[in-house]
Amino acid sequence: MFTDPIADYLTRIRNASRAGHRVVEIPASKLKKEITKILFDQGYILSYKFEENDAQGSIKIALKYDKVTKEPVIRQIQRMSTPGLRKYAGSQDLPRVLNGLGIAIVSTSHGVMTSKQARKENVGGEVLCYVY
Repeated sequence: MFTDPIADYLTRIRNASRAGHRVVEIPASKLKKEITKILFDQGYILSYKFEENDAQGSIKIALKYDKVTKEPVIRQIQRMSTPGLRKYAGSQDLPRVLNGLGIAIVSTSHGVMTSKQARKENVGGEVLCYVY
């Protein structure tokens, strides 16, 4: 049993991309599915597939690499808010990652979204992770 399933999710993606794997399989949850959809919409992963093979299900993520240099598209993915130290930000204080080149994923009362979307909808929330 993991104490922080989101940190485990991010670590599996980070390790698989650094090892050069094409696909990584992760146990599913509602929050992980929403984060996966955001990563796909923002162009950080190639594709994903939700599988309902048991009670919990799983997520298969196809990682994306640069065609020329073969470097992973996700250069850094790090957890910001942890179970021991939650990090919240108001709508005006939401972080900008690498001056707008990266994304911050935020859990708000309107659902999970990027910090740019949250700023547009004028809602704050828990800053889950940074991706760039």
